[in-house]
This record gives sequence, C-alpha cells and structure tokens, in this order.
Amino acid sequence: MIRTGVILPTFRDTPRDALDAARLAVDAGVDGVFCYDHLWPMGQPERPALAPFPLLGALAASLPEAVSGRGGPFLGTLVARVGLVPPDVLAGQFLALVHLAPGRVIAGLGTGDRLSEAENHGYGIPFPPAAERRADMVSRARSLKESGMTVWLAGGAAARTDESVAAGAALNLWDADPTLVADRVRESGGLEVTWGGPPPTSRGALRRNVGDLTRAGATWAIFGWPVDVDALVQAARDAGPG
Repeated sequence: MIRTGVILPTFRDTPRDALDAARLAVDAGVDGVFCYDHLWPMGQPERPALAPFPLLGALAASLPEAVSGRGGPFLGTLVARVGLVPPDVLAGQFLALVHLAPGRVIAGLGTGDRLSEAENHGYGIPFPPAAERRADMVSRARSLKESGMTVWLAGGAAARTDESVAAGAALNLWDADPTLVADRVRESGGLEVTWGGPPPTSRGALRRNVGDLTRAGATWAIFGWPVDVDALVQAARDAGPG
C-alpha cells in the first residue's frame, strides 16, 4: 500500500499550527510528516517561515513511535536545500534528528531553483549554477546514505533521474502528473519514486490522485496542508497495492 504524508504548515509565527497538524495526521494513521526548507514562503519575503529541523526534532521527541502498526511516523524534509548552510551543518542536523528518531528520518534534498533564488540572495548566500548545485546534492546524498539514512532527491521541473541514480537515492517529484511518475518508474529500471504536491482541491480529487499514483508505482503520496487526513489514509487503503 502506498505510504501517505503531509507537509506541515510552517509559514507561521509560531509552531502551534504545525504541531497540531502533525498530531492530527499521526492520529489518523498518516505515515509521515514533512517540512519545507524555505527562508520565506515562495515570493513572499514579508512572511515568516519556521526552520524545519527544530520542529522535526520537537516532533521526534513528542510523537508516538508506532502508527497503526506500520512503524511510523517518519519525519522528513521536503526538501532541505543544499547550500543554505555549510555541508557539515546540514549533515549534523540530519544526524541529530536520527539520534532522536532512529530509523524514521527521511532526508529529502533539493537544489533550489529560480523561484527560490531570491531567498539565497536576500541572506547573502551564494547561488551557484545549477550543475554545481546538482553535484553538491549528489555528494551530500552519498554522504548521508553512507551513514545509513534514507535519502530522496528532488527531480526538479524536468523530473531528472540522473542525480538519484548517481546517488542511489529515491527520486521525489513535485506535483507531477501520475503518467510522468509511471514513466520515470519504467524508464529508470526500478528507481523508487515518491510524490509530493499541493493540497487537494476536494475529497474526490484526493482519492483520484492517490489511486493514480499507486497505479503509477509511487511509493509515497505527500500533500501540503490543509488536507483531510482521514480521507487521505482511506484513499491509500482503497487504492490497495501498487
């Protein structure tokens, strides 16, 4: 059965909404909770954004270790952007989280793109060419995998597979059509593909999307907040095995 996740509401002044959403999701049987890694919401520098690792650490210490007998909740980034902090700092953040939640951390990594470039510039953080950022992402992924961590790499707008294959990591696609998910699963010769996207527009859309993603071969369906978590869990059950 496809695993389910939610991306917590972190564009807030306080973590209250995110903590409440995480508990609702876990109580409903959702498999994982995830956080963005932004310095401000896309294109809205006047708004706040909570850092992912302190919030995930708080959840690791407060959420139960088992959800519906499925061994969750998983805690992850969707995605942590390479280059926002030095490599050793990024690795240390993930390793500290693993210490709090061993076996339950998903290191989702990405490079950022033209839509998030302004965040780097706003804080004086370098934004190298895309090829350099991708190479850095692969290097960080390999290092984290060597420590035994589960790693996902963002495929970007082009749904690239080269970096995931090179690092031996799962491919994460954002808001991709299920047909593209199926294409990447088939073309890559068995590469794990996970999916994340914005909140569904209705229960019907949620059910259709989860069903289509299951048939396409995705191993995870993760939605932004708000999402009806009971309907999400039921949609995964109804979809059955992929």
